[in-house]
Amino acid sequence: MPMTIESIIERLGGAEQAAKLTGVSTEAIRKWRQARAIPPKHWTTVLRATGLSLSDLQPATESDRPEPPMSTSNPIAPADRPKAATAALILADGTILWGCGFGAYSTERALGEICFSTGMTGYQETLTDPSFAGQIITFTFPHIGNTGTTPEDDEATTINARALVVKEDLTAPANWRATESLDAWLKAQNVPGICGIDTRAITRRIREGGPQTAIVAYPADGQFDIAALQAQARAWPGLEGMDLAREVTCAKPYAWSEGVWQWPHGTAPLPAKRHKVVAVDYGAKRNILRCLASAGCDVTVVPATTTAEEILALDPAGVFLSNGPGDPAATASYAVPAIRGVLEAGKPLFGICLGHQLLALALGAKTYKLARGHRGANQPVKDLETGKVEITSQNHGFAVDDKSLPADVRATHTSLFDGSNEGIATSRYPAFSVQYHPEASPGPSDSHYLFRRFVDLIDTTTKTA
Repeated sequence: MPMTIESIIERLGGAEQAAKLTGVSTEAIRKWRQARAIPPKHWTTVLRATGLSLSDLQPATESDRPEPPMSTSNPIAPADRPKAATAALILADGTILWGCGFGAYSTERALGEICFSTGMTGYQETLTDPSFAGQIITFTFPHIGNTGTTPEDDEATTINARALVVKEDLTAPANWRATESLDAWLKAQNVPGICGIDTRAITRRIREGGPQTAIVAYPADGQFDIAALQAQARAWPGLEGMDLAREVTCAKPYAWSEGVWQWPHGTAPLPAKRHKVVAVDYGAKRNILRCLASAGCDVTVVPATTTAEEILALDPAGVFLSNGPGDPAATASYAVPAIRGVLEAGKPLFGICLGHQLLALALGAKTYKLARGHRGANQPVKDLETGKVEITSQNHGFAVDDKSLPADVRATHTSLFDGSNEGIATSRYPAFSVQYHPEASPGPSDSHYLFRRFVDLIDTTTKTA
């Protein structure tokens, strides 16, 4: 039976030494792993360096290949830990998946709801997005790390995801904008990751069985207390009922004055400031604030717990409700009274993501947890008023219940994946919201019109006041 590619690479002294001996890059070694085969032109070198026979290098047939760990419902026993494994992904159902750790060694914080993101790019923006607080991200795209990291792409001051799961070894950065590798960036922010995991199988499990808790264990001493880790995963209560906006919101109000990024000059010049807008930070992404500023808004950001009286004291022409993490029903305890106060004052209002859900709750609708969340940059949404389809970026595990919308609130957008609500507007107040992220660019700019719509709404309301 042929040897596994991992065993051969290990005999060569690891990926870097294998690349050096055969005169290729570590990216080529990664492709060996992906193809489960070594190109014949390298066989002579490999045979000479390892002492193996030619039969050892023959590509494995399907019958030779072991089933991946996720193909069985039985958890892998601790005794089955592979020799090279330095990390484990433990699910609440008892499943154990071994891999190799990277980034920082794990702490108790590497525990949360495991989810998957389908975006092929933007891993840095995803990891820093405050909406991912309390979650472990599985990237379905296998090659993560190839653009490195740069402070310009951060959506918040810190990484908000608790850990990440990827299929392949981290790719070395090959991007002129990169200032640091993904591995070094994760280490600096004390966030662990695990590679060598069958991410497609995890995605199928979440898709078919719904979300569950997981923990990434990458201990500094290499010791795994599997029973304790499984118990820890089972004990975590889940995102339902969690108010995480308090954890990621700003500590005090501040002004925002940076526009959208424009290649190759950095941020674009800002237009004249037309209207003062208060942005309530439930976990706001920086690019949302950039888009507001680039639309002509004079933006002041305030903490999530700011009351209606405090917002109105700033005399805004409009109010923006940001994205954020957690259960909207939990955040509603303090957010809904503030939103209702703003609505009754007649201020134009625009909400995104969690802000959309909170506006719906303030208008009398209900929210619920999705069986499988929407996370990624390829989510089709239909504008029910124009028939236009937008390719959107999304990150949410809760949704607004269309059936609970009051008579004066209408659905404006719908998901073409599962038919869930993606937008609302009300005839009673100058207010509208969307579930997706119009500041992102998967389309690449299908949804940027919503920021102009908000400014136009402020213009109209101001003229008629």
